Amino acid sequence: MSILQHGFGSLEAAIASYGALALFVVLYFESFGVPLPGESALITVSLLAARGDPAIGHVVLAAWLGAVLGDSTGYLIGRVGGRPLLLWLAPRIKLTPDKLARVETLAREKGFIMVMTARFVVVLRQLNGILAGTIGMPWPRFALANAVGALAWAAFWGLGAYFFADLFRRFV
Repeated sequence: MSILQHGFGSLEAAIASYGALALFVVLYFESFGVPLPGESALITVSLLAARGDPAIGHVVLAAWLGAVLGDSTGYLIGRVGGRPLLLWLAPRIKLTPDKLARVETLAREKGFIMVMTARFVVVLRQLNGILAGTIGMPWPRFALANAVGALAWAAFWGLGAYFFADLFRRFV
């Protein structure tokens, strides 16, 4: 068994054993760049909640808190590490200097909207906080956009999977 397969197997076991708490941990780390399957974990735990355990309210709360705190940690990393960190990270995620410059310009011009919607875009979801901290987005503005975007994302994927599973069960 490869390390990756073992890691995902351990993640699946943790989600089955610890539910919302494991989801919180996964989303916290994924939100500042650790390559973890956050969205998949949220959907999985939401489907488990449709069976009755854990409670869907706990799932959405854990997802929201993990996402907000993880992005906030990323913001702090961006404020401290700044552009040198992004330049070091860019080639590892196939982000060319030209693309990085365009993303930074977009973040400066439309930072609030970008932070709110970034959670729905893979890779941007992981780098959103770091980028906002790097460009010096004001903390209160970032915090509000981050909280609103994380709530929309957690509700969309968490409640969507939860209600879809319930709806499917009614027709079967």
